[in-house]
This record gives sequence, C-alpha cells and structure tokens, in this order.
Amino acid sequence: MSAAAARRKKQLAKRAVAAAPTSDDDVVVHGSSPPPDGVVVVVDPVRLRLDALLRDPDLTDESVAYEALQLAQSSVRRCVKVGKYDDASRIAHETCVALLDVGGRVAVSSQLLSVLVGVLNETHAPCTPAWISRFVDLDGAYRRALDADANMGPDERGRLQRLHMRFLGKVLRWSNDLGTTRHGDVGVHQLLADHCWNMSLDEAVVGTEKERMERAAATAAAAAVVDRDNDDDDDDEDEEEEGDSLDIGLRNEAVTHYALAGNVDAILSRLKSLPGPTPEELTSGHVCPPAQRDALLTRSVLTLLAIENMRGAAELVRAYLTEIEYPIPGRSNDELRNGYLDKNDGIAPCHAMFCSMLIRICEKDVKTAPLFTWLIRNFGAELGTMHDSRAARAYTTKIGRVYFDIQPPPSMMSMMENMMSTMGGGGGGGVGRGPGGGMPGGMNPAMMMQAMQAMQGGGM
Repeated sequence: MSAAAARRKKQLAKRAVAAAPTSDDDVVVHGSSPPPDGVVVVVDPVRLRLDALLRDPDLTDESVAYEALQLAQSSVRRCVKVGKYDDASRIAHETCVALLDVGGRVAVSSQLLSVLVGVLNETHAPCTPAWISRFVDLDGAYRRALDADANMGPDERGRLQRLHMRFLGKVLRWSNDLGTTRHGDVGVHQLLADHCWNMSLDEAVVGTEKERMERAAATAAAAAVVDRDNDDDDDDEDEEEEGDSLDIGLRNEAVTHYALAGNVDAILSRLKSLPGPTPEELTSGHVCPPAQRDALLTRSVLTLLAIENMRGAAELVRAYLTEIEYPIPGRSNDELRNGYLDKNDGIAPCHAMFCSMLIRICEKDVKTAPLFTWLIRNFGAELGTMHDSRAARAYTTKIGRVYFDIQPPPSMMSMMENMMSTMGGGGGGGVGRGPGGGMPGGMNPAMMMQAMQAMQGGGM
C-alpha cells in the first residue's frame, strides 16, 4: 500500500469516529419516530429480524412465534434502558397484536402481554383513552385466538383463561395508579367483568355440571358439621379459596366489577340467566349457601353502596323486584315484606327485601344508625353463608362508616399500640414515672405477653 493510500485510509477512519454517536441518546433505533437533525440513524438488526418475523406467514409455527417473543423482549429491554419508553411499549403492543391476529399463538402472546403492562408501570406511562382502546382490541384478539384453536386441551385453555384474568387485573391496577378514574378505568372493569363471567360458564375452568354438583354436595356436607356458635375470632380466620366454589367466586368478581363500572343493566341481565332458589335454600336456618342469584344481588348492592352509587343500587333493586321477584307466585311486595319480618314462617329472609331496606336506610341521615346496625345483625346469618363472607362484612363495615359514621372496632394491633403509648409515655408526670410521664422504661415484654393473653382470654 502506498503512503498516499495509507494517509487516505487514516483520514476516513478519523471521520468515521467523529461522526459516530457518542451516547445512546444520539441513536435512533430502526422503527422508531423520525430522527431530528444531527442524529445518526442506526439500523437495529434485532428490530429488522423482528419485523421480518411478524410479517412471516410461518408465524403460526410455535418456534417462529417464540423467536419473535425473544426478539421483542430484547428490543423492549433495550428501549427501556436507553429511555425510549414510547418505543418500548409500542414494540410490545405491535408484537402482541401480530402474535394474536396473524399467528394465533395465545400462550406466547400471554407472556408478552405481561411484559407490556410491566413496561407501562415501570415507565409510569399515563392511562389514556388510546391505551384503553388498545387493551380492548387486545382482549378481543385474545378471545378470538383462544376460541379458534380447536386443538387446545381443556387444561391449557383453563390456564390461559386464568392468565388473562390476572393480566386484566394488572391493567386495572395500572389504570387506578396512573389514571384519572377512582378505582380504575371503567372500560377495564367492564373487560374484567365480562371475562370473569365467561370463565364461570367455561367447563375448562369450573368443570362439568356433574363435577360441580359433586363439589357442591361435598361443600354442603362439610358445612353441616361446622359449629355455627363459634366466636367471632374464629369467623375471622382466613377462608381458603377452594375449587368447589370457583364458579360463584368468578361470578362474585364479575358483578363486583360490573358495579364498579356502573353497569347495572349488565348485572340485571346476568342475574336473569341464573335459576331461582331451591326449597333448601329458602329454608330458615339453612346451612347451604344461598342461591347464587340472591347472593350476587346482595354482593352487587353492597358494592354499589360502598362506592356511594346509591342511584345505581336503587335502580338495580327496583328492576330486580319488578322483573324477577314479583312475577313469581307468592313473591309479591306485601308477601316478601311480611315474610322478612316473620321469624316463625320457616322461610329464610329475602335478599331483595334486605337490599331494599338497606338502601332506604342509607337514604336517611345518621340518626338511623341503630336501625342500620339492627338490619345487618338480623341478616348476619345469611351474610355468613355467602361465598367470601369476609368481603361482605367488609362492605357492610364501609357502608356503616360512610353513611352513619360507625367506626369499626379496633384491631388487636391498635389496642396494643394504645396500651404501649399510655403505659410507656405521654401521660402527666408523677412520682416513679419516666420522663414522658409513663412507666419507667416503657412496657416490658413480659407485661405485653400478659396483656395479650388477658385480651385473648377475655380478661380485659
């Protein structure tokens, strides 16, 4: 090589080094927005390969879909690292759409959907109507792809249904944290409610009718041996979510989200599709859970009142009585009211009348607090037999606090904190007391254990 050629090569190398980007901020990845002046465009081979795969007719093949998933995850991580948050969320969204609409790969897309909502949370992306519309489209594409796969087994179908429910729950929490609507976006509540109700009708999730009847019989047999005279402390123990109540659990979630979305018509339509109570469920003092239609009505009304949607609760109960209860022989307004107050007729209290009375009491002022307390205590046996009775009690507690300023009883921890604050300091000074006016050195562990044992044993 001649000396002139060597000098020219050296000059070209210097120019290339001078023109190269000095940081990741000067790089625009292929596929992102148009670069501003003075910014070098770098073609990302990962994005090129990903774009090619998303247009590939073989995307329906599992290996191709997984390769696209890995490339998308890599691109998303890179964009987040260099601060290209919009590009990261767009890549994840576009890849999910292609995997569902073009490839029909539900299992693969479910992994990337989780990445998408994780990116939105990590980058604090605001919840906008545009993103809600995208999630609505993704939900529809997910359902279409799931229904179109005829070779999928029931276990896998149930697993993917549950994964999608958890994904929608994450989207709802994101919309609550970074959106402008209290309790989360209404559209996401609607999506989650529809999905939960559809899951409750899918045998791949809740089992066949025979399996559900066997589980219901086992549940009734177990409930028959439960001591109904247990203390309240025993009632507050954690209730395990078992598969024998999966259908009612999903429907509870559905009507709760319908109520949070303010969709009273959807609740009424779902309740109309359920059968009425059986003679056993109408018997006073029954140990079996109440009819699903009655329990879901009560759950819906409690939710609506807890979020202070009294108009929606009144509309729901009025329509329920007019369209469902009154047409049944022997269920007129006078008969239901008299039956609710009569304790000797052998019939369990009517859920619709309880909801109606609860709404009327909440319409009054705080002076009706004793009447509210009586109503909840009188209906306590029915609330205790409902699925997830702890949630029902939590709703009634919040209703009492919101409408009547009834404060819940203090917990064990708050009682201990109060005792420690009064015995360890904060009082007036006196002989033999510490600087803060309490006992010298505060409350020792032995005294704390004695106090706890006394409270548990009813000694205090």
